[in-house]
Amino acid sequence: MNAIEQINAFLDENPVFYLATVSGDKPRCRPLGLHIFNDGTLYFGVGSFKDVYKQMVANPHVEITTTNKEGIWLRYSGKAVFEDSYDLAEAVIAASPMLASIYNEQTGRKLAMFHLEDAVAELRTPVGLKERLSL
Repeated sequence: MNAIEQINAFLDENPVFYLATVSGDKPRCRPLGLHIFNDGTLYFGVGSFKDVYKQMVANPHVEITTTNKEGIWLRYSGKAVFEDSYDLAEAVIAASPMLASIYNEQTGRKLAMFHLEDAVAELRTPVGLKERLSL
């Protein structure tokens, strides 16, 4: 299993993860659950109408983190790159009734899909680095 597959598997096993951004000079962090592994790339989604999207456009450097029940946590950070095509977002929305109720023509809301570039990932324990994943 390569590093990106390992990250995806960790997120599959721990479905709530946290996305950290910056708003001006203040940190912002929120729980997410949407990720999809497609053609060797790990994608995430946020609403393009939300502050998180605006924060990521202004400063695309983000970090994603989550912890498993054994106390090991993932830190995955890099530059968020939003997809130009809406095809992946449409497929994700079509597969989820909950997302389809939020992102549709009636609401006018769009789902912005992104992946991380220039990324680094680590698995850590409470006492330090467990493993650096080579991306």
